[in-house]
Parts: sequence; structure tokens; C-alpha cells
Amino acid sequence: MTTKRLFVGSLPYSATSGQLEELFAQVGKVVSLNLITDKFSGQSKGFAFVEMSNDHEAEEAIKKFNNFELDGRKLVVNIARPKEDRPQNQSGGYSRSNNNRW
Repeated sequence: MTTKRLFVGSLPYSATSGQLEELFAQVGKVVSLNLITDKFSGQSKGFAFVEMSNDHEAEEAIKKFNNFELDGRKLVVNIARPKEDRPQNQSGGYSRSNNNRW
């Protein structure tokens, strides 16, 4: 069986990896968990990616935890979309439209 990656959004900023792993372990085996944090402050950015061991467990996690209230916030849980290739500008950052230059 293949693993299934989930996007978990609208997390409270106080959420921890341990807290999320404990929550998702209620429906199956958590293969990996990546809580996205600010690289300077270390604070959660309010979303994470959770990889469940199979499709059935992923579907159960979506059913149980989508709109689940955690610390006053309703979670958004769905299948994670593949990361899209984004064009980089010459400085190495991601490009925005610069049509409105002076």
C-alpha cells in the first residue's frame, strides 16, 4: 500500500508536532509529520503535512479531523496537492508580476 499525504490547515499557532501526531494516530499510523514553522521565530505558520500509512487511514483522518476544533480553530484537512514548480527570479526568490514599475 502507498502512503497518503494530507494538508492540515487553520492550525492554532500554539500547535506542536507532538500534539498533531497524537491526534492523527487516533485513526492510524502517522508515517511522517511536517509542521511548517517560521525559520526565524520557530512559531507555527498554521499548517502542516501529515503522511498516513494508507488511503483508508487518510480518508478516516479527513472524515474525523476536517472541521475538528483544536484550541478554538476549526481544522482544514484534505489530500495534499503536489508541490508545483514555481519560476524563480534572478535573485533566487519567487517572481511576482513587476508590470507596475515607475
